Formats: sequence, C-alpha cells, structure tokens
Amino acid sequence: MSAPDLPHEDEPHTGGVNQRLNWLRAGVLGANDGIVSVASLVVGVAGATTDNGALLIAGLAGLVGGAISMALGEYVSVSSQRDSERALIAKERHELRTMPEEELDELTQLYQQRGLTAETARQVAVELTEHDALAAHLEVELGIDQDDLVNPWHAAISSAVAFTLGALLPLLAILLPPPEIRVPVTFVAVLLALAATGFISAKLGSAPPGRAMVRLLVGGALALVATWLIGTLLGTTGIA
Repeated sequence: MSAPDLPHEDEPHTGGVNQRLNWLRAGVLGANDGIVSVASLVVGVAGATTDNGALLIAGLAGLVGGAISMALGEYVSVSSQRDSERALIAKERHELRTMPEEELDELTQLYQQRGLTAETARQVAVELTEHDALAAHLEVELGIDQDDLVNPWHAAISSAVAFTLGALLPLLAILLPPPEIRVPVTFVAVLLALAATGFISAKLGSAPPGRAMVRLLVGGALALVATWLIGTLLGTTGIA
C-alpha cells in the first residue's frame, strides 16, 4: 500500500534542508562581508587619492584575501560542527547496541514529554525503533538527521563565491564613475545592496526584515564614513 499524499508537497519534508540553509546562510554572510569590507577599503583609499591604479590594487587585494579568509573560516567552522554531529551519532549508535532497553525507555519518556500518553508514547517508540532506531533517537534526542549533515566544502565555496560577488559591486562602483562622484555613487550602491541582503537574510530566518535591514544599513554606513574620513585625513596631511 502506497503512502498517502502529503497535504503540502511543496514543503521540505525530506532531508536536505540543513544543507540548503547552510548554503544560503554562508552565501548571505559572505555577500555582506564582501560588500562592506571591500567598500570600506576602496572608499578609504578614495578619500586619500583619485588614482585608479591604487583603487584597483586595494580592491582586488581585499577581494582575494577576503574570499580566501571567508572560505577558510566557513570550512573550519562547519567541519567542527560536522565532527561534533558524527561523534554524537557514534555515541548514540553505541548506546543502542549496548543498552537497547534503556534507550527504548528513554525514547518513550521523550515522547511523553512532547505530550503523548504513556501508552501511546510507548507504542510510537517501539514502532520507530523497529523501523530505524538510530534515526528515531537522533531526531528526538539531538535534532540530527544523519542523512543531512552539514558539508564544510559547500559552505566554504558558497561563502567565497558570495564574498567575491558582493565585493565586485563596490569595486566597480568606485572605479567606473568620474572621480568627483565615485564616493557618493559607491555609498548609494552599497547601502542598496545591504538593504537587499538584509531583507533576504531576514526572510531566510522568518524574521521581520525591517530590523535586519536597519542593522546592516547603519553598520555599513558607519564603516564607510569611518574609512572615508581616515583616508581623507591621511590624504590631506600628506601621509598617504
């Protein structure tokens, strides 16, 4: 007998959700960092000089260094998370092998804590244990899907690509316009991009977009103003 159709087939009832969210999270964070860090760098340089060569070198150096740094950071972070998940899976597998009755009692208690009666909780625990004991315990006890562990390479690549794409925006915005308007153009382009990424990140987290957008806009504006003032001061005093 085939399983009944799900009422909301477009919702992610199967595995892979963690992987997709991991990609999206790394991508949005990478784009934000690329936009803000490279924009701050080139705006600071633009405050000191109008030389396109200096702006290009600074922007490209920030782009390449930042992309590598973001990828490495994501890889290390997500690798640590995956190692922890694998250790927990191995521990749970060992406990199921050495103390199956205690684990069944534990699963029953966990379902009782979720609101099931003792009899129903026991029946559910027994049936799930017979079907896939490890998967049942991982889901209820630890919230882990062994078929949907995070992938550090996916996070690293997503973060590096997103950083690069985000960094290209301020780099082009500072290089293409005439010198007299390049800084205002970059400010506008960066703030619009940050508003967009703030909106996207809020939607991914099912949060109100207003706060996320304001946080990014205020932080980005402060970074741009600070580096521009420093560059202008150094350029005016002849240090740069």
